[in-house]
Amino acid sequence: MRAAVHTRYGPPEVVQITDVDKPVAKANEILVRIRATTVNRTDCGLRAAKPFFIRVLTGLIRPKATILGNEFAGEVEAIGSDVTLFKIGDRVFGFNGDQFGAHAEYMTIAQDGTVATMAANSTFEQAAAGTEGSHYALMHIDKAKIHDGQDVLVNGATGAIGSAAVQLAKIRGAKVTAVCAREHMTLVEGLGADRVIDYTAEDFTNDEQRYDVVLDAVGKSSFGRCRRLLKPDGIYLSSELGPLAQNQVLALVSPLFRGKRAMFPLPHDDKEMVEYFKELLESGQFKPVIDRTYRLDQIVEAYKYVETGQKIGNVIITLEPNTNDQ
Repeated sequence: MRAAVHTRYGPPEVVQITDVDKPVAKANEILVRIRATTVNRTDCGLRAAKPFFIRVLTGLIRPKATILGNEFAGEVEAIGSDVTLFKIGDRVFGFNGDQFGAHAEYMTIAQDGTVATMAANSTFEQAAAGTEGSHYALMHIDKAKIHDGQDVLVNGATGAIGSAAVQLAKIRGAKVTAVCAREHMTLVEGLGADRVIDYTAEDFTNDEQRYDVVLDAVGKSSFGRCRRLLKPDGIYLSSELGPLAQNQVLALVSPLFRGKRAMFPLPHDDKEMVEYFKELLESGQFKPVIDRTYRLDQIVEAYKYVETGQKIGNVIITLEPNTNDQ
């Protein structure tokens, strides 16, 4: 089968399309014929080993996981002997954040992993874009316990995390102020934002409104800069560690004092999460934003585009199986 493989850390060009052995499903696994996947910030960071300390987990000298890709949508081609939750031909989607492997024509995943049958009205592209950034957004929203009537600000409202956060916060009943560039204000309003701030015209941290929650979905601000935006018991969250990993430190220290505080939830994904997004996709309450679509053999260009920092929502990779693998 064809796969996007990187055997060393580096720029997008270290990724090459090559033929590798097709995986075989173990007793508790399904073999998925991948139809669509994404290139995201996680893939870029692991490919380049940035920040450097992630090599402790991914391999000090060379990458342990040579095929990246954590979001996927496709069809079940084979099942292991113990599989009862899926059948051959099922259209499935999910998140494989531990093993990766979705940048290939086929991958295996445990039936009790973060995988579910697709919403009947979803395309492969929509489903593939429905778990990575969105599950990080959900993680932050759950941690802050965002609920009906709260005032929430989302900085970076056009990214994969931010665009999902706007929609998920609205589902919880919050009043959402979104921060983005002028040319994307209509898009963000369409996601449900009650108010939009154009960051090219004004500094959102100077806003006069006060918020129960400020979510920095691009990690380009800080607790210090956003503190004035918070109500007396307001919460600041960021999708990034921040300089010198300050957001983790602040998450430990600030709750020791009364008043405004920072939170930094740890990533978590499971079958319940992907089933939740299936329901939202099926009901039309959640629509992943898709920027561009590339073929697997264009994945280097996809990486380059994602690393410009200008992507809107999600960047999709589509796959058609190699006839030699049939």
